Amino acid sequence: MFTMSKRSYSEMRLRRGFKERFEYLRLGGEVGEITFGFDRWINQEFYRSPEWRRVRQFVIVRDMGLDLGLEDHEITGQPRIHHMNPMLPDQIIHSDPDILDPEFLICTSLDTHNAIHYGDASLLRTPFVERRPGDTKLW
Repeated sequence: MFTMSKRSYSEMRLRRGFKERFEYLRLGGEVGEITFGFDRWINQEFYRSPEWRRVRQFVIVRDMGLDLGLEDHEITGQPRIHHMNPMLPDQIIHSDPDILDPEFLICTSLDTHNAIHYGDASLLRTPFVERRPGDTKLW
């Protein structure tokens, strides 16, 4: 089973800002790093299961469809549900309850999800800066 110290929703919520939450969740992987490899069919089957669909909907509602559950971070497009602790094929095969526990799941945008996995903050969406009369700074 999974031995790394577990990240949790309760712990993550103690971090108030987006940057702090991102750093807590960041995995620092590399682009192209294999997680399931030839066993990819296992997680694809899992993601089509009724159990996953139910917990996914619960997490989206709990987080109000917001990126990392933060009010000022609306998600445009389809929300992703991120496993805070990377899922392994063995966990699916042996029905580890952690993979369906909302305590270890968070709603993210695609960009945030990729940035968490690849450890690259440059993938994150930059906050919108509202223009005001008298602005002299170019975009």
